[in-house]
Amino acid sequence: MANPKLLIVEDDEGLCSQYRWAFPACQVMLAHARAQAVAMVKRESPPVVLMDLGLPPDPDGVSEGFATLEEVLRLAPQTKVIVVTGNGERRNALRAIAAGAYDFCEKPIELEVLRTIIARGLNLHRLEDENRRMAAAPAASPIERIITASPAMLKVCRDIEKVATTSVPVLLLGESGTGKEALARAVHDLGPRAKQPFVAINCGAIPENLLESELFGHERGAFTGAVKQTIGKIENAHRGTLFLDEIGDFPYPLQVKLLRFLQDQIVERIGGRQQIQVDVRIVSATNLNLDEKIAQGQFRGDLLYRMNAVTVRIPPLRERGGDIALLAGWFLNRFNQEFGRRVRGFTERATAAMTVHEWPGNVRELENRLKRAVVMADGRLIDAADLELAADDDLPDLDLRAARLRAEREVISAALARSNNTLSVAAKLLGVSRPTLYGLLETHGLASDATGAAAAAAAAAATSDTA
Repeated sequence: MANPKLLIVEDDEGLCSQYRWAFPACQVMLAHARAQAVAMVKRESPPVVLMDLGLPPDPDGVSEGFATLEEVLRLAPQTKVIVVTGNGERRNALRAIAAGAYDFCEKPIELEVLRTIIARGLNLHRLEDENRRMAAAPAASPIERIITASPAMLKVCRDIEKVATTSVPVLLLGESGTGKEALARAVHDLGPRAKQPFVAINCGAIPENLLESELFGHERGAFTGAVKQTIGKIENAHRGTLFLDEIGDFPYPLQVKLLRFLQDQIVERIGGRQQIQVDVRIVSATNLNLDEKIAQGQFRGDLLYRMNAVTVRIPPLRERGGDIALLAGWFLNRFNQEFGRRVRGFTERATAAMTVHEWPGNVRELENRLKRAVVMADGRLIDAADLELAADDDLPDLDLRAARLRAEREVISAALARSNNTLSVAAKLLGVSRPTLYGLLETHGLASDATGAAAAAAAAAATSDTA
């Protein structure tokens, strides 16, 4: 594999001579001014740029260096720019980091330190490039619009592929925002009806007095305001697929008419007497427990049996393992392109916050939070605050050693409480010797509390004996 490219933007010829041999693992390219540097970035796309902030025509200032930094990052936002500053000019270095630079190095330069910084930059660029390719083409998912590497979700995708080749009714069960409509469309797109209409209707979003007309259509004069014949959604889906979203909210009085259609595939428009034969595949979805609604008398059992020849249960996002990070990266890239932003990734606090968040709104919630964060983020990395999630200070410490110490302290405290601070009894409960228990008490800062309590208990016992 070819050595990675390293662009060095420096007007000092002496330093340029040193740089030529200082990085043997890289293809070193030199530029002495902004225009030359920008041209090389366009032509060569180097993963790392080493840039002096003091460039002509302002070699003693930093205005030209910052202008070059801004233009390089505008052209190649994923490039890792390392700025070189004079001794004592940390303020400019921090300003460059805030503007999007990856790191900085102060003069006089220590080559070993600089080599380490460049190596880290090259490695990070390679990893980010791999992540972008994976997010852009998540090959693990066989269904378009479904991005996943979760075994549970991949099983759902395989089930959808199987049922798509038939015409049996499918019922999709899952929380809001889990991707039910995307899966319903996949049932249509992967089957023999793909070139025919896909018609979706949200049963919970249309008032009951309008839903019947929306589904079955009406004849002219059927009711006040019916000035012309209107074809319903069912007829519009002839030879294709009808997606009944939020079927759990379907009005009970209309369920008989829907059941009759499912049995016979015959439609009668409101105000009409003609029976119209149609050929429609039904895919329905809900986030409600239909068995409970049947028990409450709000949903017909015979209607459910007609709709759920095949039932597919969609896992919530919180049960899909690494899909949170996978989807977050995918949405980040998408919204960067859509809004012309240059957000590079997530802080550790943001990643931790996303990991422990319950995601009640599932993928839709993640998408909306990422959209807002990409638009509103001030820096190059999205923080937990940008996602409006709990900050790192509010999150549990996931370090294993710290977790073990917390658990150990809790168990020791419980043993002391159960033994009334009698150390010999506490040691026996814990299964350790008394010297070991003394050491544990010292480690956890419980020694003074335990010995003090023990002394108090002894004193109380002595007083009781005297009395």
